[in-house]
Amino acid sequence: MSGIVISKNDVLDDIRKGSEKQWGGVLSYSGLSTKIRAMQSRLTTMDQFEEILQLSDVTQVAAYLKRMPEYSSRWDALDENTLHRGQIEKLLKKSIFQNFSRIYHFANPEQRKFLDLYSKRYEIRVLKEVMTNIFDHRDTDPVDVSPYREFFRLHSNIDVDRITTCSTMEELISSLKGNEFLLSRFLKIQEHETALLFDYGMALDLYYFTQIWNIRKKLFKGKDLEEITCTYGEKFDMLNLQFIQRSKRYYNMDPASIYALLIPVNYKLKKEEITALVEAPSYEEGRRIFQKTWYGNKYEQLTVANLEEFYNHIHRSILEKESHRNPYSVAVIYSYLYNKEHEVNRLTIAIECVRYGVQHDEAMRYICNS
Repeated sequence: MSGIVISKNDVLDDIRKGSEKQWGGVLSYSGLSTKIRAMQSRLTTMDQFEEILQLSDVTQVAAYLKRMPEYSSRWDALDENTLHRGQIEKLLKKSIFQNFSRIYHFANPEQRKFLDLYSKRYEIRVLKEVMTNIFDHRDTDPVDVSPYREFFRLHSNIDVDRITTCSTMEELISSLKGNEFLLSRFLKIQEHETALLFDYGMALDLYYFTQIWNIRKKLFKGKDLEEITCTYGEKFDMLNLQFIQRSKRYYNMDPASIYALLIPVNYKLKKEEITALVEAPSYEEGRRIFQKTWYGNKYEQLTVANLEEFYNHIHRSILEKESHRNPYSVAVIYSYLYNKEHEVNRLTIAIECVRYGVQHDEAMRYICNS
């Protein structure tokens, strides 16, 4: 009787290859994951937000933040008695970019591909601030780029000091020559004589979101591809649901105008469901259609009316679940950066609430919904 003989070495070789495949991702992320877990542990907790809201003025908030591990080393030499609200907010904003650079420095080439893609959102954020000044004709109040300057020097080919001196869209577009990611979007919008700030902002967002979705399979594989597809897929679906709801509820926009705002991505939300929601003749009909979608079935408390309120909660939950389920994947990077940005938003809200004496329960509601 003849047959295939499998040697002990063949079995061991198969085990070794399987082990390498299984543990390759773990090894590539082990150092970075450890670093990010340490950074995550220094983010502001809800108990600390409760304590901040008990403080009587902004000076006390500055003193409190100086004692926190996240800020103590960088703020130690600062005098809280001379720090005003605007300076604190700039320092908080700067910490986002400082931490991004720390992660980038520690990341390997593959992980930097995601970080390079993610960093485009920061470029868009600054460009939107500059464009807001241009459209509002704020010649005496240019954008303060001090929180961004070092980040742009290291991670962008945009001359951030140059763009903040622009007083017209023509000057801004000229300053972006050589950056096809942005220039092509602006030139297309500029063709319309009635182009508004909203048009430029939406064009940048849609291009960025579409680029992420279209190139994800080229940049990632295995678990990283699964995580990126899941987190961004649900994010884009939820944003589209928000755009549809907001456009119909507040602006009474026609279907053609709504379609132009939507991210051209379908994940759990089917094309026919989007069409039905956009063209629903009434709020009740839209609510009925939504309840039959994947999101309407999965999130019982989610309705057409509270989409915006639940968006941050749902997106944060997705990231936390994915980063805990696969702690050695790109999800841990995305989750931390998301939480860090929201920490800064929440601290900014907390400072404003202390400054204006907002009641505790109302202040915590603002913070939790951010």
